[in-house]
Amino acid sequence: MAAYVISEIEPRDPVLFERYRALAPATIAKHGGRYLVRGGASEVIEGGPPAKMIVVLEFPSMAQAKGWYDSADYAEARAVSKNALRRRLIFVEGVAPG
Repeated sequence: MAAYVISEIEPRDPVLFERYRALAPATIAKHGGRYLVRGGASEVIEGGPPAKMIVVLEFPSMAQAKGWYDSADYAEARAVSKNALRRRLIFVEGVAPG
């Protein structure tokens, strides 16, 4: 069953943020993930605070999503992210087909 990583991002340091954006995509692809949404325009229709930058990734399974996040491949990007951005990161299982 597919799994999704939803990230609500607020860039903090523009230089480090661009470095993170350069590092992360190859690690995502290596673990079977792909971008579905990558920071396009968003609009809050109901409730909550104003939307920040939204990124949505799809992985074939929750195990692969978690494996990516905890991987040595993603470690450098993850370390850079600590100073590059603030984010809320959510992992969610998709709906089974049928």
